[in-house]
Amino acid sequence: MELLVFGHGGTKVLVFPTSMGRFFEYSDHGMIDAVADKIERGELQFFCVDGVDTESWYNKGIHPADRVRRHMQYEDYLVHEAMPFLRGRNRSPRRVATGCSFGGYHCVNFALKHPDLITDCISMGGAFDIKQFLDGYYDDNCYYNNPPDYLPNMNGDWRQQLYKNFILVTGEHDMCLDQNFRMAHLMGIKHVPHLLDVWKNGTAHDWPWWQNMARKFF
Repeated sequence: MELLVFGHGGTKVLVFPTSMGRFFEYSDHGMIDAVADKIERGELQFFCVDGVDTESWYNKGIHPADRVRRHMQYEDYLVHEAMPFLRGRNRSPRRVATGCSFGGYHCVNFALKHPDLITDCISMGGAFDIKQFLDGYYDDNCYYNNPPDYLPNMNGDWRQQLYKNFILVTGEHDMCLDQNFRMAHLMGIKHVPHLLDVWKNGTAHDWPWWQNMARKFF
């Protein structure tokens, strides 16, 4: 698994790529440049990990049960390899997960499941329901990786005591707008600290808007 690191210190930021994206995508689309001044001042350090969406959720050549199992192997990599790598490079106590579009799913799901590893989460134009990738199949592994399903049933879970701050930022014309309203509603019911920020002025689902969002929230 490849990754890119930008910066030398400050808040650690774990970056998930968009649907079937790669570890260099975030930089190629100007997201690092958007906050370059903060990176140069040592306020932020970005760790852009690779993804396996083509082998998991988007892999129509395997059974849906195997798609979610491949995703769970990816999660094991994040927990046991990527996060220790982050800790080894940077001892900052603040650890942010972020992603755009389907990367928003990855960062929110990972932060909800591992608040001991992630302190904050910033999703930009995120989509959070993975049922569309399952062709009608559903099992416990699917359930525990689908935030709109498992979040409402979290009662007295140890994770709830550790949640810090989730930011769901999207645009008024974003195709994932409804999913952000739904996720914010569920977080409100479960008392998960969060902010839903819907941008106006024609904001939609693309990198130029996400660059501006990064400037505001990082």
